[in-house]
Order: sequence, then C-alpha cells, then structure tokens
Amino acid sequence: MRDDYGRSIEYLRLSVTDKCNLRCQYCMPESGVPILPHSDILRVEECVAIAEAAVSLGITKIRITGGEPLVRKGILEICRGIGALPGLGELCLTTNGLLLTRYAKDLHAAGVDRLNISLDTLDAAKYRRITRWGEFKDAWAGIEAAEAAGFDNIKLNAVLMGGVNDDEIPALVELTRDKPYEVRFIELMPIGECAHWEKARFLPAETVLAACPALVPLPAKGVAERYQMPGYLGTVGLIRPLSHRFCGDCNRIRVTADGMLKPCLHSSEEISLRGLAGETLLVAMRAGITKKPMSHHMMERGSDTNRTMNRIGG
Repeated sequence: MRDDYGRSIEYLRLSVTDKCNLRCQYCMPESGVPILPHSDILRVEECVAIAEAAVSLGITKIRITGGEPLVRKGILEICRGIGALPGLGELCLTTNGLLLTRYAKDLHAAGVDRLNISLDTLDAAKYRRITRWGEFKDAWAGIEAAEAAGFDNIKLNAVLMGGVNDDEIPALVELTRDKPYEVRFIELMPIGECAHWEKARFLPAETVLAACPALVPLPAKGVAERYQMPGYLGTVGLIRPLSHRFCGDCNRIRVTADGMLKPCLHSSEEISLRGLAGETLLVAMRAGITKKPMSHHMMERGSDTNRTMNRIGG
C-alpha cells in the first residue's frame, strides 16, 4: 500500500511491551518511567491480528520491539503466530541481548529470521554506566547464544554519543573483521531523556568515516548506508535520522504496545487499533498509512511526540 506521497509502506515495527530490564541513559531515567497497566497492553492474539492485517495491506517485514521484547510474557507465542503468516517476508526482533542465552534457540525455531542487538560499547565499565543495570558479559553471551542458535545475519546497533563511545568506533568496526556482523552506528536523536543533552553528544554519522577512512561504500540497504573494510567478512551501517533525513524513502509504520498506530516516530499523530477487527481494523490501518507525513521536523523544533522511546518501540 502507498501513502499520500507515493511511498510504498512495507515495514511494521510492532512494540509488544514498554518494560525494559535496563535503564539506558539516553532512553529512561534510572528510576524508570510510568509503566502501562497490563490491561492496556496488546494481548498476544491482538499482536498477531494486527500483524496479519498489516501483511494483507502489503507489509512484508515486521520487527518486534519494546521496551525489551524478551521480558514480555508470551513473546514466543507472538513470534510463532506472526512468523507463520502467509506473505510475510521477514520477521525480525530488536533486543539488548541480555536474555538471549535463554531465548535464542526458541526464537529461531519460532520463525524469527534476524536479530538486531544493542551494543553501544565494548568496555564493561562503560556498558554498566550507559545501561545503569546491565553487564557487558551478559550482552556478549547473548550474541554468542544467537550465533549458536543459527542466527547468521546479526546486526549490532551502537548509538553514537560524543564523549561517550566515539573513541570506540574503530574497535566496534573491528568486530566485522572475522564475523559477518553488520555493525550499525545510529545518530543519537533528541527525544525523551536526551532531548536536552548538550550538543556535543550529538554526532553526525560522518564521524565514523573520519575514524575509519578505509571503509569502502557498498550499495545501500534500507535506511542504512553500508560500508566495508577491505577483506573483512562483515559490514558497517550508518543510520542518519538527523544529518541526512531518510524520510523521503521511509517505508515504515509503528504500532505501540498499547495499540496506537504511529505513522511517524516523531509525530504526535496516533490512531487506536485496540478492539478493532476485520474490515474495521484494515480501515484504521489504511488511514494511518495515508496520514504518514512527508518528513519529521526534529532539526527545526525537536520531536513532536510526547512518548519516550520505550513507549514507542525502539
């Protein structure tokens, strides 16, 4: 299905929880944020029904997000239900990796095709500072468990933060030497907890190219610009929501854990899908797709949404 600007909308990011087992500095305060009551969260069957409706409208890729999706009760049921939908091309899941030692094999068996794992640093002490509650060894054990389970197209996501992890760019790129990882550097967005951070924290993705000038461009894939170090097995991705808007090519919609369809991450526009079924659900989703704005205005006035990222879906 196409939106009003002619973009083919083929990608749904479906949040299944607003809860998380970490308190990353750029996402949540250490004390946490108000958590939605259980009754407000999409039930397992609602998640699958929304995904099924999306696929019938032309969605071919679905990513399960949170919060941290692996803390969601029924996560494997959700993945099995969505993974079995006829016409779905790819089912992905984004996670901080801490629970993959428990879930990786079952996720692979449930039909999850690919994992994106957050990894902002390789330094154990820094990992603890950034996440507040996490241990690097647990995240790395999760990555190893994912490989052992059969996931061979793992993406490692690092949020670029000036004065925090920009000194580790070469080390993170080095992870691609002997493994087919795609290490993706994502520009920090001024939303939620980091909306008022000092400007020095917000680095353009060009910082990666300056730190690793030997990177060779590859054909683009999705919103990521892709590069590779000569002779390395893996690749490097640059995602530029700020310095180089990809709104004109954006092909995604989002559904929050409480069932609100968001045509744009940074817009306050939301359409409730709770309690809808059949043609009524399809009508609401079509309306959300057609209302997708041409672009965000973060550079001019910041994000318009009043939700934190854990309540939108990463």
